[in-house]
Amino acid sequence: MPIIAPIPQDECQKMRKLIHKTRDKNYSRRLTALLMLNEGLTVTYVAKTLHAARSSVNRWVQWFTLYGLEGLESLPVGRPVVWDLSPLYNLLLFLLQQSPQKLGYLRSRWSLELMTHTLNELLNLSLTQNVLYRYFAQVGIVWRRAAPTVKQPDPEYDEKMAKIAEAKANISEKHPVFYEDEVDIDLNPKIGADWCFKGQQKRVITPGKNEKHYLAGCLNAQTEQITYGNL
Repeated sequence: MPIIAPIPQDECQKMRKLIHKTRDKNYSRRLTALLMLNEGLTVTYVAKTLHAARSSVNRWVQWFTLYGLEGLESLPVGRPVVWDLSPLYNLLLFLLQQSPQKLGYLRSRWSLELMTHTLNELLNLSLTQNVLYRYFAQVGIVWRRAAPTVKQPDPEYDEKMAKIAEAKANISEKHPVFYEDEVDIDLNPKIGADWCFKGQQKRVITPGKNEKHYLAGCLNAQTEQITYGNL
């Protein structure tokens, strides 16, 4: 007496294709066992050929009878997910757009420790940094250096550029043109890495005031002579 009901030819063809396509060798072995049994081979022969126990072959038949091909698929590897942090996505998006100082912290950037502490305080959770780090990697939140951004565009930019172009056009010994720069700008904020979404970069507002310190130099555009000094 056959151990399984006859499998239709079209379903057998589908099972053969799955055997060739799947990378799960255990799934492939279960499908092969069902095809061999469908051809009339005994459970003992199938188990010996596939190096499986008879009880395993009988269990595969039971799975196939109850659930079809889906019942033969392997279960996910590893422990099941304990924390589903997807409901926190919008809150994380809001927090990452804010400075920790707006929430009363004496920090300018979000660290993983501070973000975990904030979520636990706000929502009365017991998240760990490892859990939050894995969720960050899952949704594309990365640790990246922010980009300095001018506080506001110079309203006189076009006028200044026109004067510079005019000066360069009329350059002479009597009316020299110098290119000047400074070594250090003390008032600009120190920019470090921070958490943000992949493909994005945070903007840090600069004070718009450059106070020169230490060393400054200039280049004569005509003679190419460099002059520098301490400030």
